[in-house]
Amino acid sequence: AKVTLMATGGVGAVYKTTTNPLVATGDGIAMVYRAKGTVKDMEFVQFHPTALYHPGDRPSFLITEAMRGYGGVLRTMDGKEFMQKYDPRLSLAPRDIVARAIDNEMKNRGDDHVYLDVTHKDPEETKKHFPNIYEKCLSLGIDITKDYIPVAPAAHYLCGGILVDLNGQSSIERLYAVGECSCTGLHGGNRLASNSLIEAVVYADAAAKHSLRVVDQYAYNEAIPEWNDEGTRSPEEMVLITQSMKEVNQIMSTYVGIVRSDLRLKRAWDRLDIIYEETESLFKRSVASREICELRNMVNVGYLIMRQAMERKESRGLHYTIDYPHAKK
Repeated sequence: AKVTLMATGGVGAVYKTTTNPLVATGDGIAMVYRAKGTVKDMEFVQFHPTALYHPGDRPSFLITEAMRGYGGVLRTMDGKEFMQKYDPRLSLAPRDIVARAIDNEMKNRGDDHVYLDVTHKDPEETKKHFPNIYEKCLSLGIDITKDYIPVAPAAHYLCGGILVDLNGQSSIERLYAVGECSCTGLHGGNRLASNSLIEAVVYADAAAKHSLRVVDQYAYNEAIPEWNDEGTRSPEEMVLITQSMKEVNQIMSTYVGIVRSDLRLKRAWDRLDIIYEETESLFKRSVASREICELRNMVNVGYLIMRQAMERKESRGLHYTIDYPHAKK
């Protein structure tokens, strides 16, 4: 192609719990990284504080933040309020603070989730404002006008990605990136609600217009060889791929999630390194399939998140580490 545009979405599927579709394995970011393109700000992964907790649901159903704005109260599994320990704004604090608070309560207490309570609000108002949430929860036997909603944080949005300029152009000539796979710098270290629309729409428009202006300067590259899979075979053991994917999910969620530390990142790095070696070996001897490619991309993206998190010796935006709890001046 004379120009190529990446619009491959985020990396949510690298984590165990995510609101993203399960195809969000960071494919475009991983490809650009392997092609020596610049990838930036990968440590800034936004977790939505309140995804519906229902084991086995992937992706997770989103319980909108508007529910906290409406007056929803966060409670521990034994019904106690806890946000007063973390922020004077209580349940109305920004989503990264709320996500950290929930994560801390869950880890300290050994609980799988917390609760969001709107039972004190007018039932008819609740149904009118949140019909989809009401119906979804009811299908699981939860009447949100009478019962607490079980919620837990889930990977939601990546602020980093393929570094692009104002035209959506990456560091590789003729290659554009738009949407969540790109790093425009627009979000800094933490995205505000709905600003993802700018990356998806405004930058897509800019990239389309710029590529139309320059496309005639380029010729097709006929010298690219055909894909050669001689000597490879289909992997008989699909269990190796699916199990490795689960291991990546577990590593990322446990050690490279909402709260990080040097020790956690080091352990994650060591564990992922083993999976990397196994995956590269399997990739070289296997016929390329969607599953093996997605696993390889997940490993690459996990490595990028870890490496850039390790390099940031401070807490800033969505990157919070207990070893460096403050932002550098």
